[in-house]
This record gives sequence, structure tokens and C-alpha cells, in this order.
Amino acid sequence: GRTEAFEPLVTPYRRPLLALAYRLTGNREEALEVAQEALLRAFRSLARYDISRSFKNWLFQIAANEARDRFRKRTREKAALESAAREKPASAGPEAGRERREIRSDILECLAVLSPREREVFVMRDLEELSIKETARALGCSSISVRVGLSSARRKLRGAIRDNFPHLKEGR
Repeated sequence: GRTEAFEPLVTPYRRPLLALAYRLTGNREEALEVAQEALLRAFRSLARYDISRSFKNWLFQIAANEARDRFRKRTREKAALESAAREKPASAGPEAGRERREIRSDILECLAVLSPREREVFVMRDLEELSIKETARALGCSSISVRVGLSSARRKLRGAIRDNFPHLKEGR
């Protein structure tokens, strides 16, 4: 009964949901987990869904919350690992891997300048192309909050890219 009714409701949103999850997490495997968990949570919470709201925005909000929860957990785990690593002597890696690690570090630094909320706003608005209003609904905040967060995210990303990749020219 419920499963059969739920399937056609979510089918049109599977790809956009996965794309959103990927852009929020930056990792395909984690994006699949976030999307799957969002669908499971939506199914379990279907009785509480407010039909006056957009189903897509509701589903995206669930996915954004799941990605945010995972980000927080990963941040706590990373801090614990870094703390443990500082206690051990550093070992030098091969030269070939050093450059790759530096580039990866630079890219992560660019993304790390954004708070989880700024990253969500940036992904939903600029990458998923949701409207300001849709983004606000999905994140449970005001349109003004979305505009402020988006402006801040764009400014921080421009600065981080300029700092980490000075050889790139900023096009306007």
C-alpha cells in the first residue's frame, strides 16, 4: 500500500536528489548514502508531510539535513584523527604523491572556507538552480537569509580560489 504509493511520488526526484547530495558531499558514495537515507526518512515521515509545501523542497530539505549531519560527524571524526596524528611522528611520502596531496589540500581549503549553511545555500541556489524561495523553504530559513548566505559563500569562494590558485584569472 504505502510503498506502492510512495514510489511514483519520488521517482521524478531521484536524479535531482542524488545530484544535490553529490554537490553537498562532494563524494559519490556518500551522496548515494545521503540520497538513500533521505528517501527512507521521507517514507517514514510521509504522514507528517504538509501537502501545502512543495514535495521536492521537503525532500531536498531532508537530504540537506542528512548531509549536514554527516558533515558534522565527519568533522568530529577528522578532528579526533588529526589530534591522534599530531602525537605520532610524520612520515615523508613519495614526491609524486606530494603534489597530488597539495592540490587536493588546496581544493579542500577552498570549500572549507564555507560554513555548512553557506555550502548548502550555494549548492542549492547556484548548482541545483533552485529559486531563492525554494532554497529558503528547503533549508527552513528566510529568503533574506538565503541571499546573505549566498553572497557570503560566493565572496568566500572567490577569495579562496584567488588565494589558492593565483595563476587563474577571474572572469567578470
